[in-house]
Amino acid sequence: MTTIDANRVEIYDTTLRDGTQAQGVSFSLRDKLEIVQALDDLGVDYIEGGYPLSNPKDEQFFHEVAGLELKHAKIAAFGMTRRKGVKAEDDTGMQALLGSEAPVVTIVGKTWNLHVRDVLRVSEDENLAMITDSLEIMAKSGRKVFYDAEHFFDGYKADVDYALRTLRAAVEGGAKRLILCDTNGGSSISDIAEIIDAVAAAFPHVSLGIHCHNDSDLAVANSITAVLHGVRQVQGTINGIGERCGNADLISIIANLALKHGFDVLRDDSLERLTATSRYIYEMANMNFRDNQPFVGSSAFAHKGGMHVHAVQRNTETYEHIAPAAVGNTRRILVSELGGRSNIAATVPAKFGLADDRDAQAKILQQVMDMENAGYEFEAAEASFEMLVRRTLGGRWYKALWNLDHYRCEILKRDGEAPNTEAIVKLTIGEELRHTVSEGDGPVDSLFQALSAALRETYPHVDNIHLMDYRVRVVNTAAETAARVRVVIEWRDARTGRCFGSVGVCENIIDASWLALLDAIEYKLLNEQDKA
Repeated sequence: MTTIDANRVEIYDTTLRDGTQAQGVSFSLRDKLEIVQALDDLGVDYIEGGYPLSNPKDEQFFHEVAGLELKHAKIAAFGMTRRKGVKAEDDTGMQALLGSEAPVVTIVGKTWNLHVRDVLRVSEDENLAMITDSLEIMAKSGRKVFYDAEHFFDGYKADVDYALRTLRAAVEGGAKRLILCDTNGGSSISDIAEIIDAVAAAFPHVSLGIHCHNDSDLAVANSITAVLHGVRQVQGTINGIGERCGNADLISIIANLALKHGFDVLRDDSLERLTATSRYIYEMANMNFRDNQPFVGSSAFAHKGGMHVHAVQRNTETYEHIAPAAVGNTRRILVSELGGRSNIAATVPAKFGLADDRDAQAKILQQVMDMENAGYEFEAAEASFEMLVRRTLGGRWYKALWNLDHYRCEILKRDGEAPNTEAIVKLTIGEELRHTVSEGDGPVDSLFQALSAALRETYPHVDNIHLMDYRVRVVNTAAETAARVRVVIEWRDARTGRCFGSVGVCENIIDASWLALLDAIEYKLLNEQDKA
């Protein structure tokens, strides 16, 4: 018998697998490891890392993730049942799952006889044996085993008896959770409620989970309904990214379960990280934020004009169903700076001492608004936001470390040969002229190397920052090839181990990159000066 706290709902994140099936989404190995850290910080219970047999990157992921010191989350490996006619111990998929050394293994199996007949092309009994054998070998190895009952709701409606037999086969194999999957995303709320009640009655001593897709725009509602009918594990992805119309959005599910229904999810105070985590995943996936996304979108608590603004200024409950801060978001009064100033006070690092300086807050807010209007986003660009604050405040907080004369970047490409890139930087530090030339792997690397060479003698800390990731997004697509682009660069400080981001926006992708590069270097050097 498997039991968990009746008020506790486990959150199982599959952004790194199901999320990567979304069109245009691809995470590097480093991306995946950093996302694991972010999800662990959020308080997610299980993080599904991928299918170790599917590609070398996923195989390497499980090797690398074992070295991370996670505070809460457990890593799960995902795989399919053994192949037909092959013993579980001889199946390459089973061997890959065991080789991943993940403490949790999720096995997906067929519960719809249509798939058994037309996709697997095996007998119904062979499919049951494949389920039991696959889970059994994992359970005997000491892994916690979850069973994803693929297409369960469709399978149940097609053949109740066989769908339940597949679940019994999974329990016999050692499944600790039975995850009922609405894989096609076509089930209604009433379908979910009725069928879960029936399964709970048939398996009173087994814990159930839910995994919904969003093809009918009901994935969040169906997941919450499942919990209200006794399910205690919810699977989904951050922001609902996934194949076709996406998966259940864990952001909305977590907020609703915790704030509307009083369930115990994540860890204490984790809800306040929802907005930051949502935006971080958007940036990592190189996707645009969804302004009207419930709870975490930039418009979720935005008020513009008329009686709404008047009412909210008197009592925020008049037009807000929760306090924005509960999920780490902020209120926006679009026709007034009143609410914005308080947001700036909460966002600017304490070292600047602006908690009671309303004039400085207003100046910074105006700069933020102007730059956001030009295409900037600061959620994943800590360095650029701090540099905005420093330049706005001036005085002891900002003095230019150098004066640029010019930079130039040249790319030489001969037919049949790899391109060669050379950057030139000419600047002055005090009265001294520095003129450096460097080659690199592309224009951004060349410029970084040339600028670092010019600064190194005076500012040796420049060698401590390393470019980790580089992302580009078009800001105003209507302008076509003349559009502005936003470049977000992630950096790692080798001395502290911290990662931080910077951002630049320009019609010229090289200059946008240069602006992001400058912010990162100035941020690092000025903070080192603050410590001196």
